[in-house]
Amino acid sequence: PPSIFPGPPGIVPNPPSIFPSPPQAIPTPTGYIPSPSGPVLSPPYYELSPPTVVVSPPYNVPSPFGFNPSPPEFLPPIVYPPPTVLPPPNRAPTTALWCVAKPSVPGPIMQEAMNYACASGADCDSIQPSGPCFQPDTIFAHASYAFNSYWQKTKIAGGTCEFGGTAMLVTVDPSEFLH
Repeated sequence: PPSIFPGPPGIVPNPPSIFPSPPQAIPTPTGYIPSPSGPVLSPPYYELSPPTVVVSPPYNVPSPFGFNPSPPEFLPPIVYPPPTVLPPPNRAPTTALWCVAKPSVPGPIMQEAMNYACASGADCDSIQPSGPCFQPDTIFAHASYAFNSYWQKTKIAGGTCEFGGTAMLVTVDPSEFLH
């Protein structure tokens, strides 16, 4: 198919050379215009002043769904010095506690835990054959004595009654049920 490209026409007409001229005679108005009888007053001049009430936007502008506004930019001041209410003093428990061996722990594991307690500072001389607390001569009684000796010496400094899960705290004096 043939291609057609737009272009300027071959002949460009000249603008018309004849312009209509205004009419020769301009008619005057036919009415009588009276002149003012008194002084001519200009319209009153009013200076606009800003409004006395400024309307502010509403305080709680609704938020779009799912939009969480950020926290306020300024937080309340921190009060110094802090309140003078003193915390209650740390008091020792009113109930006496003893650290004893768990009866369900097998003997060889109990022996290893007792050896650890004796090597770590427990008074184990009392549970030796010549000691005052040798009787009853059971691994449970000897381990309980060693655990409690260690714990009573170290609890103030953060010592625990754990011994690898072989010990527990009781509220009954073990010397009452071991004899």
